[in-house]
Amino acid sequence: MKIAFVGKGGSGKTTLSSLFIRHLAAAGIPVIAVDADINQHLGPALGLDEADAAALPAMGAHLPAIKEYLRGANPRIATAENMIKTTPPGHGSRLLRVTESNPVYAACARTVALDGGAVRLMVTGPFNESDLGVACYHSKVGAVELCLNHLVDGRDEYVVVDMTAGSDSFASGMFTRFDMTFLVAEPTRKGVAVYRQYKEYARDFDVSLRVVGNKVQSQDDVSFLRDEVGEDLFTTVGHSDWVRAMEKGRPPRFELLEEPNRQALQALHEAADASYERRDWQRYTRQMVQFHLKNAESWGNEKTGADLAAQVDPAFALSEDLLAGRRTPEFAAAGTSA
Repeated sequence: MKIAFVGKGGSGKTTLSSLFIRHLAAAGIPVIAVDADINQHLGPALGLDEADAAALPAMGAHLPAIKEYLRGANPRIATAENMIKTTPPGHGSRLLRVTESNPVYAACARTVALDGGAVRLMVTGPFNESDLGVACYHSKVGAVELCLNHLVDGRDEYVVVDMTAGSDSFASGMFTRFDMTFLVAEPTRKGVAVYRQYKEYARDFDVSLRVVGNKVQSQDDVSFLRDEVGEDLFTTVGHSDWVRAMEKGRPPRFELLEEPNRQALQALHEAADASYERRDWQRYTRQMVQFHLKNAESWGNEKTGADLAAQVDPAFALSEDLLAGRRTPEFAAAGTSA
């Protein structure tokens, strides 16, 4: 299951995504956690100190090698240099699985121990000095999109992505890569403004969207959110002494999280799990191709000097049938520049 947490900057989406990740890990469920926000806070929210969080390998820095690995023996992709963030897999491509060991995870993922379990954490990486004034952050997030395009996941496996703030998610097709999107909203006019924008942009793409009210202190807050977002309001989360202690770097055992907030996390889990029944791999693949062709025409063909539409394999669709075992060749030494 692929789950996204989105919302206005400061809404608490990183906190909520980290709590959801902890909830899944405590239940013994395999999880890959991905920090795709420009502000890299998911690592600390999962308990890493500043030094360990800063030492996490940036996916963007390994993008050429990721491309080379995923390209595999796909005859439609002549070179890894011709792959862009939206390049879809085809026959011969290498695919990623949540629970396997592979060279991409070896280079880009680090194991984080949590109460009752552990998760793999991957980060896009922050801006560095050479990026300032000349680079677009979405070029870094492209590594996440490319991996999601090549990922085959099952029902009892989770990929949880802490997305960029606000409507920045729509700068790529990545917003369609998820079984469920949880939009975290505070009970304020600014808090629900992002919801309206997200709802409008996602309307034509069959995005499963649920609103999680955060920092809710009263029934009036709940009523406000209900008036503003209607039936999309799924659950709410209130004040948490556990979260306050976590933000100080001294989290208690996760089992001591307040019962109402534990119930909210369980509700998110049940909603995400139920979305599996609506999974449509054909639509998923079709939307992937749609955004690839759009990017190819807009900028990709000019940048690569190739006809990227030719990368589309019309006879290929992602499917859980592809979860059968395969060998995992060595990670290609394709450089480390983004």
